[in-house]
Amino acid sequence: MNLSTKRHSLAHIMAQAVKQNFPTVKIATGPDTEDWFYYDFDFGEVEFSDKDLKKVEKSMKKIVSQWQEFKKFEVNFDEARKIIDEMWEWFKNELVDKIESGDFKNTEKLSDKITFYINIGKGWKELPLQEYLKINNFEDFSEMDGNQVKNLKFIDMCTGPHVKNTLELDANSFKLARVAWAYWLGNAENKQLTRIYAYAFNDKAELDVHLKMLEEAKKRDHRILGQKLKLFTISELVGPGLPLMQPAWMVIRQEIENYLWELHSKVGYERVWSPHLAKESLYETSGHAGHYLEDMFSVFGWTSKEKFFLKPMNCPHHMQIFADNQFSYRDMPVRYFEPATVYRDEKSGQLSGLTRVRAITQDDGHLFCRVNQIKDEVKVITDIIKEYYGTLWMTKDYWVSLSVRWDDKEKYLGTDENWEKAEEALENASKENNLPYKRIEWEAAFYGPKLDFMFKDAIGREWQLATIQCDFNLPERFNLSFTNENNEQERPVVIHRAISGSLERWMWVLIEHFAWVFPMWMAPRQVIVVPVLPMFDDYAHSVMKDLKNAWIRANWDFSTDWLNKKVRNAEKMHNNYILVIWEQEVNDWTVSVRNYKTKEQTVEELEEFKTRILEEVKTRSL
Repeated sequence: MNLSTKRHSLAHIMAQAVKQNFPTVKIATGPDTEDWFYYDFDFGEVEFSDKDLKKVEKSMKKIVSQWQEFKKFEVNFDEARKIIDEMWEWFKNELVDKIESGDFKNTEKLSDKITFYINIGKGWKELPLQEYLKINNFEDFSEMDGNQVKNLKFIDMCTGPHVKNTLELDANSFKLARVAWAYWLGNAENKQLTRIYAYAFNDKAELDVHLKMLEEAKKRDHRILGQKLKLFTISELVGPGLPLMQPAWMVIRQEIENYLWELHSKVGYERVWSPHLAKESLYETSGHAGHYLEDMFSVFGWTSKEKFFLKPMNCPHHMQIFADNQFSYRDMPVRYFEPATVYRDEKSGQLSGLTRVRAITQDDGHLFCRVNQIKDEVKVITDIIKEYYGTLWMTKDYWVSLSVRWDDKEKYLGTDENWEKAEEALENASKENNLPYKRIEWEAAFYGPKLDFMFKDAIGREWQLATIQCDFNLPERFNLSFTNENNEQERPVVIHRAISGSLERWMWVLIEHFAWVFPMWMAPRQVIVVPVLPMFDDYAHSVMKDLKNAWIRANWDFSTDWLNKKVRNAEKMHNNYILVIWEQEVNDWTVSVRNYKTKEQTVEELEEFKTRILEEVKTRSL
């Protein structure tokens, strides 16, 4: 049975359990997601917090063990409103209005009917929905005696699907996780609701694996490690969502940029640079002013009396760079690469550590090509993505989302013809390059379809990271062209690509992926030299100098602390290698090496150690 169906059924059961414990609550919506399900409630004046989760979970387990059948009914819009009026569930009434008017994302799947599911205990009769409601004195249905033949347990308006009956669910396969806030229909102008999250899997064993992963994730929390290891700083004076890079983070970021440029430069990309702000007219031409302006920061020049916007993305600037050249078909494709910071006015309540920020550094790139070059260019980018993430051990179970347009075409720029071309080109490229892709509706950017690469980290969490986006719209809006072999002006296609995406978000993933034990090539603290006594300081200093001369990031601890404390301090800062200097090492021109990751201890000649470390860095070994 589909796990999504189980989760959806458990969301329905959660609403039933909450109703049993809090009869006056109003229910909103409760979908299933990747690892969990949730349901939104309006508790009114009643307080609900994490301490109530155990009570609701206990009721859910009881419901699961009772043999309740899910019975499906379809009614028209007017009948649905009558039922909902009896239920006093005004959130559902608003959904009916939105579905009937077509102002709801799943409308095309619902046709002209509204679906209800009711839970009925043993001994139920095959009756029309209205009859169930009538004979069960519907207003008090949540308190009905479970042994009655009528036995209506719960009713909810939802699309399903659900399991046939509750005994198909494992009462130990789910766990209520936490309470949060959410706005009705995701609109901050609507009522704030209480959202209850829960994890659910096929059985207890799968749930236990997931809960163990969550415990491990807590230990790897980038916000804790980031502060402890002095990677980044969040300053109230600077502002939320604007992290400051400490030297250690800057080392990692520079190594990532160097590697990305190495991968791109050898396949014909050229570096460009664009300013951090532009006039509104640039974004009017690109179309962002009509679709994105509310998420942008405006800047006013007091001297020039001009209004500018901080750039939310680099693509409009890159269009201008291309436009200022006279390219022919022999020059195509033209490839630009720019690691650049862009700015987006994210909601303050969503800002947290590096998870979501307002200053976003992208390893951005745009290439301009002909339609018949799309497949080959996607392969070039895909090869870069595979090599980059393979270096980091993240390509084992990846998959690709082919994100395409939904039927609500008003939300997207461009003609149907161009969208069909772009979607077909990306799907053909995915097939030609043997990508494990799935076609996903609604996820396209407003200017074109895309390939989103989904990778798993060291503890099994999935992240959307690299992206390839096909765009026929911006070249048209900016009137870009090149001269083809017939001496005619031809419109290029733009492919947007980012390998790491946001470097801030990518740093968050890396910190938790490696638990701060970074591979040597990107580790900011590669080696620390620790003399046991001051009499060994001279040799320790010469060792450190020799390492630094070889471009190894080395530091030292010349404090008067005892050895155990020095080693403990070195391990707290996650130095990859700790070189302990005793009398024997001084006499033999060797170093006592402690590998922080493996805990292995060896004695090596300094030159031997240095050669080994440089090879580890050069090959980007893990």
